[in-house]
Amino acid sequence: MIKHKRALGGALTLAVAVGVLGGGLSGNAAAATPAVAATAQSTRPADDAQLRALLHRLTIADGAPGALVATRDRRGGAVLTSGVADVDSQAPVRGDSRFRIGSMTKPFVATVVLQLVGERRVDLDAPVERYLPGVVRGHGNDGRVITVRMLLQHTGGLPDYLDYLDPRDILEDPLAHHDTRDLVDLALAHPPTFEQPGAQPGSEWNYSNTDYLLAGMLIEKVTGHPYGEEIRRRVIEPLGLHDTSVPGDAASIPGPHPRGYVRPGADAPLMDVTAFNPSVAGASGEMISSGADLNRFLDALLRGKLLRPAQLKAMMNTRPTGSDDGRAYGLGLESRPLPCGGLYWGHGGDIFGYQTAGGATADGRQATVMTNVDPGGTDAQDDDMEAAVRTGLCEGRRPALSQ
Repeated sequence: MIKHKRALGGALTLAVAVGVLGGGLSGNAAAATPAVAATAQSTRPADDAQLRALLHRLTIADGAPGALVATRDRRGGAVLTSGVADVDSQAPVRGDSRFRIGSMTKPFVATVVLQLVGERRVDLDAPVERYLPGVVRGHGNDGRVITVRMLLQHTGGLPDYLDYLDPRDILEDPLAHHDTRDLVDLALAHPPTFEQPGAQPGSEWNYSNTDYLLAGMLIEKVTGHPYGEEIRRRVIEPLGLHDTSVPGDAASIPGPHPRGYVRPGADAPLMDVTAFNPSVAGASGEMISSGADLNRFLDALLRGKLLRPAQLKAMMNTRPTGSDDGRAYGLGLESRPLPCGGLYWGHGGDIFGYQTAGGATADGRQATVMTNVDPGGTDAQDDDMEAAVRTGLCEGRRPALSQ
């Protein structure tokens, strides 16, 4: 669901393939196969042939009902769409669609924590225990030696609570509320996830959604307000992100949106999970946004509109993740190399029904991609999503940008 590189999606496919999930199918979705790609729509007369080809792959070869890519540079924005927003009505994907963004929530949360650092209300290298006394304890997990920086960078070794949730249970009761502290305690009932015997917090990188549940709790403890309220006040409202929200227990997606689907097994019919209580994701991945809003947020972040220079520098101080593609992780923001040169900064996001990937460059280019199936696409879907981000960023590098 919100696991990096869709690990929970794999668990769902495995679990449901043996026939243990019932209910929730919508009308024609029970027999639907991915619709043929609709004509891509663009608001800019650019040569988007490569992006169109990737959208076609996502909605045909990879099995997503619909897909969207939004690109933006200093001259303006463009949106390409393919496939359908609803397999019953066959309505096309709208360019102004909103969708669940999964772990792309993390850069928003990290931004608020780093704003608090800039205000001297939080110390990045202070132990988590200072802000959440007694919360991170047990089975070798110790908030007295894990710092705030380690939470934001996934180097504290905390187990991921999603490893101990059965996705079948979530989908059987998708509207259920999940308490953040209960999810944290579920994770902390297990030992740290260090690969090397005797490793200490800070020595290894291991992605854990538990880290960001705790970051959300820290924001609330320091400010006295829910983390979502602080994101609204500090990020959403100042940037005018009208499509972006922190839904809490709200199960619906406001405004125009594609329906979200999962495919429980390789040959299984699609299951509609649009109505979903994202409290099971919380500060690790519950937000809703749009391609245009995510591009605007990433651009403002990289241009220093949200963080002071010292905190932005800390956010972009990365650790290798061990991936073959050169990905490195900072504080809620990751970097990847671009085929046209340089790096882009962004994040990916997975949650039941939607997969998102987005990135931006320091010279003012942004690209966000969304598909409305997760899990349930092909093994190549992740790669094609990232390829669409890279292509959107590199196709935008035309001579006019350097004049």
